[in-house]
Amino acid sequence: MIKFDGLRGKVQELDTSSHEDFFRYYEQQSLSPQTLERFRSACETLLRIYGPLPAGRTLDILDIGCGAGTQSHFWLRGGHHYWGVDINEPLIQLARDRLTEQGVNACFDVGSATALPCVDESVDICQMPELLEHVPDWQGCLNEAVRVLRPGGLIHISTSNKLCPRQDEFNLPLYSWYPSRFKRYFERRAKTDRPELANYAKYPAVNWFSVYDLRDYLQPRGFQCLDRFDLVDSTDKGPVARLILSLLRGAPPLRLLGHMATPYTLLIARKSLTTF
Repeated sequence: MIKFDGLRGKVQELDTSSHEDFFRYYEQQSLSPQTLERFRSACETLLRIYGPLPAGRTLDILDIGCGAGTQSHFWLRGGHHYWGVDINEPLIQLARDRLTEQGVNACFDVGSATALPCVDESVDICQMPELLEHVPDWQGCLNEAVRVLRPGGLIHISTSNKLCPRQDEFNLPLYSWYPSRFKRYFERRAKTDRPELANYAKYPAVNWFSVYDLRDYLQPRGFQCLDRFDLVDSTDKGPVARLILSLLRGAPPLRLLGHMATPYTLLIARKSLTTF
């Protein structure tokens, strides 16, 4: 089981409220067929990458930025231990209410991604869905995930992609490619007089990544990093799909173009078994 550390996870100085429009959007979106399929696929991919488990062995899952807790269903029905943490208190309460109605036992807490309320090396998998872009101290956020992860464990990151012009964070065309000065301007507007620009998010996206940025940060800390093309299971693919996948994996320029065509960055990183 994930071990709680009561001295960590202080969020008194942070705003844990939620705009009603933002809450209603995620209340509905969290149960959409697209969301359910995305989370189901992520769970299956993580189990495949983690590798076979001994008989009776289960995993400890920490879902950082869990929102309404939709991912919990896919882990709990496999018998794994799940803990969801989010700064948005209304969404945490929604997650608790939904599982209580279903008679399912899971733990959800209001907490900060930069001060996780658990002890060192107590987690097998850290999931960080659409999180890093919203945390100004994204390095501190990743460092906390590294701290709580057991050797051999996995970090699953999905976040903004600065390489692709398509994005869902701001209601502005080609926003990923805006110069930093313009991004800062619209971030300020979204926090003051134009909250609809960022879909009424209390903490709008302030960071934009490429998979190469995240890889360069995690590899020196002892992580093996896999991007979306490394993660594809080719065993059930046809010959044409396998050929395309082989080209993407083997030719860096084609891999770059592939990342430019996808609206979010995806990375799974495995922590080394040795201490760095």
